[in-house]
Amino acid sequence: MAQYRIALVGVFCLFAGRAAADWEATTTDLVKAEKPGDFGLCGVVVDHAGGDVFIDLSEKGLYRSRDQGRTWKKHGPVVRGRTEWPGCLMLDPSGKTPRLLMALVYGAPVGVSADGGGEWKFMDSKSTHVDWCAVDWSDPAMKFVLALKHESGGLLIASHDGGRTFAEVGKGYGPAWVFDEKSAVVAEMKTKDRPKPRLLRTTDAGKTFEPCGDWTATALPKPREGTLYWLVDGALLATTDQGKNWKKLSDVKEGRYGPVFGKEARQLFVLTKDGIVESTDGGATWGQPVALPAALKGVSALTWIEYDPKNDVLYVMKMGSDLYRLTRGK
Repeated sequence: MAQYRIALVGVFCLFAGRAAADWEATTTDLVKAEKPGDFGLCGVVVDHAGGDVFIDLSEKGLYRSRDQGRTWKKHGPVVRGRTEWPGCLMLDPSGKTPRLLMALVYGAPVGVSADGGGEWKFMDSKSTHVDWCAVDWSDPAMKFVLALKHESGGLLIASHDGGRTFAEVGKGYGPAWVFDEKSAVVAEMKTKDRPKPRLLRTTDAGKTFEPCGDWTATALPKPREGTLYWLVDGALLATTDQGKNWKKLSDVKEGRYGPVFGKEARQLFVLTKDGIVESTDGGATWGQPVALPAALKGVSALTWIEYDPKNDVLYVMKMGSDLYRLTRGK
């Protein structure tokens, strides 16, 4: 029996050692060479169709890798500032265009690129220093825009002319999603005076809001094939009618960011306090968490995850860290 226990311990240590080594740092040399601002690596997004990886370096702008982070090249112009909150660097979620959206703090206004980051058009200066930006991706002009100002008590601003002008909606808001030129959902901000915030819905482009759910949002919602998914405190929700009704798909303990989608809508990844969990049944059930690289020293609100369905690769980073790659199926 003692020999059996020793054998089990040996096998466990072998696999634990492999798991620890599976995450590979991909940007160490790039950061040393490019010498970005104080916050270094600050954002990542993956083209799910082709597998290209885009990262944002503080005060430098975007860099692109076509080989899962083995090599990097500068992509587009230098863009001052940094992306900070997961999801504030986003490719067209429909996958139908190469449009790229970028919301920055301490830098340029909200930027929209029609060619995946090669060239940029920036919105009005009132959209500087924002955590998130939500646009109507179905509208080529992106007329209806909602953006959340950074460190401003949850100040939400709105544009109805594609970002040429903005007006204040009010304070006390969180992340949002825009469905069309009139409809959107936005989370209330959790505060001492509002311990139980709600999800709100507008059908008049932000003039008025009505409650549509008693949930505390923890991340930016994510769309896939006509469904909007929202990770909230303790659960994953979904709506197919622009936020009128929400269905709880499952409990998600300590969810922090996601979902990030895989090869199909039924494959989802969510970042939790304990690591990255995967669902292969549309969010109904979840596997055991994949532990994050020890060098990340835990999960924070500024931890990002991404996934490359073409090459079956997971990515994770925290603002100021390296970008780590986990090639699955090794």
